[in-house]
Amino acid sequence: MSDQQTIEVVDHPEAHRYEARDRDGTVLGFSQYRLLGDVVVFTHTEVDDAQEGRGVGSRLVRGALDDVRAGGRRIRPLCPFVKGYLDRHPEYADLVVHD
Repeated sequence: MSDQQTIEVVDHPEAHRYEARDRDGTVLGFSQYRLLGDVVVFTHTEVDDAQEGRGVGSRLVRGALDDVRAGGRRIRPLCPFVKGYLDRHPEYADLVVHD
């Protein structure tokens, strides 16, 4: 896969996860979640080993967070990858529910 290839991030609610897919629909990575009312609890993010270092995980989390924001929901980031992304992108801090 070229680093410039289009990655589509889609919510797959039946599987409780956001998926990063290439043009052919191949799943390159996913971010698992649980819904608690209007809070999306991110629990685990995984990217195919062949896609490591290509920004798939970052695009996945960015797309998921943008979707959460568009839906008027908030997040609880239990997943270390999502937490790390939030540390590097404070523009999403307003989505985080603090206990």
